[in-house]
Amino acid sequence: MFAYYLKLGLRNLRRNPALTALMVLTLAVGVAASVSTLTILHVMSGNPMPHKSERLIVPLIDNAPLQGYAPGEKPDDDQLSYRDAMNLLASQQGIRRTAIMGTGGAVEPDRKDMPSFAATGIAPTRDFFAMFEVPFLHGQPWSEADDRAGADVIVLTRKLAEKLYGDANPVGRRMRYSGFDYLIVGVIDSWNPVPRAHRLIGKGAFDNEDELFLPMASAVRHEWQNNGSTSCFDDRGPGYQAFLDSECTWIQFWFELNTASDRAALQDWLNAYAAEQRKLGRLPRNAPNKLYDMMQWLEYQKVVGNDNKLSAWLAFGFLLLCLVNTIGLLLAKFSVRAAEVGVRRALGASRREIFRQFLTETAVIGLAGGVLGLLFAWGALALIALQSKELSLVARMDWVMLIVTFLMAVAAAMLAGLLPTWRACQVTPALQLKSQ
Repeated sequence: MFAYYLKLGLRNLRRNPALTALMVLTLAVGVAASVSTLTILHVMSGNPMPHKSERLIVPLIDNAPLQGYAPGEKPDDDQLSYRDAMNLLASQQGIRRTAIMGTGGAVEPDRKDMPSFAATGIAPTRDFFAMFEVPFLHGQPWSEADDRAGADVIVLTRKLAEKLYGDANPVGRRMRYSGFDYLIVGVIDSWNPVPRAHRLIGKGAFDNEDELFLPMASAVRHEWQNNGSTSCFDDRGPGYQAFLDSECTWIQFWFELNTASDRAALQDWLNAYAAEQRKLGRLPRNAPNKLYDMMQWLEYQKVVGNDNKLSAWLAFGFLLLCLVNTIGLLLAKFSVRAAEVGVRRALGASRREIFRQFLTETAVIGLAGGVLGLLFAWGALALIALQSKELSLVARMDWVMLIVTFLMAVAAAMLAGLLPTWRACQVTPALQLKSQ
């Protein structure tokens, strides 16, 4: 019977094309508005590494001065000092550890037809690539010996490598960056996780991909400043070494644990480390030491702000308004078919069968509204993506939202059709037959 009711539904769409088109359009606009907003929220709040995010941990140690501090306040900065980062790297806690700073400088191409240009990236320690599962197109990460020695080696993104060398494999060649010659040891494939959980501070959760990677020890050896957020709480004194020895915070740090259950042991170790540092005259606030897994870190940094959530609620409010209008249109559409319902009831059709027929017809309207709403949503996301580079990363629809669009449209139409369908089932056959 479902196939029969489906044919009836498709046939009845053509009986009043203007009213049907208005219902489909109303439903499509409501679905497109809500799905566009929900898609952006879905991408922004996504888990970049769902299979291991609970094992990727950010430590926070509050090393700011005591002056102006009230117990329980949020730390003044969410990064680590160089001293703490180096101590945590040497701790052997977890199965991997990485410290990350930002870099920026000029690339001087070998090609005479290409002028120098600015390029930004990060200077992590070697474990970064395995920890965040960075895919390699050519070569590999630098070695542990390179990490210790601060060797002038570099890893390029595929985009930068193709810009400089075309389709050729550049591994083993040298390039000049920020006034120094670097040996290219690897080229990563396309990799730009959204959100960029590994480096939220200083560059943002939805910025473009880093263009190059080099050892932190190399950047420090050349006395580069961090290309990103740097907070200093005291007069650190002159010179780069004084900067390294200061309480300035500018390094983002990650642990990778073997299992999520190892987090308690890491917390105990971090508390013991902080206690030892206080004996040395540091960490005067005696604030709690915090650990955040990847999703907690995204929440703590408010990657999805209240304004984004409010936009989603407003979009669903608009969808609700569209549903109310659709209910009115369906009432008008079904009310003129009272005679048809009366004849069917007189011929033996039950209220249940009438209900199924009209609800199937409503689902057909919802399906049509879903297809049109999907087109509208794609158009809306394309326009949003043109507004900025950051929005272009989040304004994209995946297969999950594609399914959600159709389910939402059909479910919304069937929800809107419950009252009109129920009213249609209440037709009294005798009264309708007498009126004919």
